[in-house]
Amino acid sequence: MTAKKTIILGVTGSIAAYKAADLASLLVKRDYDVFVVMTQSAQRFITPLTLQTLSRHPVMTDVFDEQSGWCPGHIELADRTDLLLIAPASASTLARLAHGLAEDALTCIALATRAPLLIAPAMNGKMWAHPATMHNAEILRERGATFLGPDEGILACGYEGMGRLLSVEAIAAKADEFLIRERS
Repeated sequence: MTAKKTIILGVTGSIAAYKAADLASLLVKRDYDVFVVMTQSAQRFITPLTLQTLSRHPVMTDVFDEQSGWCPGHIELADRTDLLLIAPASASTLARLAHGLAEDALTCIALATRAPLLIAPAMNGKMWAHPATMHNAEILRERGATFLGPDEGILACGYEGMGRLLSVEAIAAKADEFLIRERS
């Protein structure tokens, strides 16, 4: 019997954060062990309780969240994960990841894990197209991160363009791809 693969689902401050509920539910239905890590900004869009219920695990919202045992919770999660999936990823999170800033549980985990990193950005199209964001995305790609989107369409801010979160089905399918490849 093969052990379940573990996915850390990072949720950041984007209006698309509500879609993380569908993504967490879909990943659990695909028989993954899903642990959600939320930034403080993400909690303004969706509650940890929703994601805890759907993932069936406590949600980490702070690097100092209590854990049983001596190992810091964010390090324990970083060590056991098979995939770090950040969906949605805000421009701010991309900048922190690109520059190695460990300011919250999610960015600490990103620095500590050796698991593959999938990033699904979601933001205003002008923010996505800004040279600073493009540069940060390029830095992350050079380090091995894979970007899923963003997609084009009507954005929450009313603009139309590039910046929408890729569909949760497409994100889950890419996670499947990565985890199957990792098994081979």
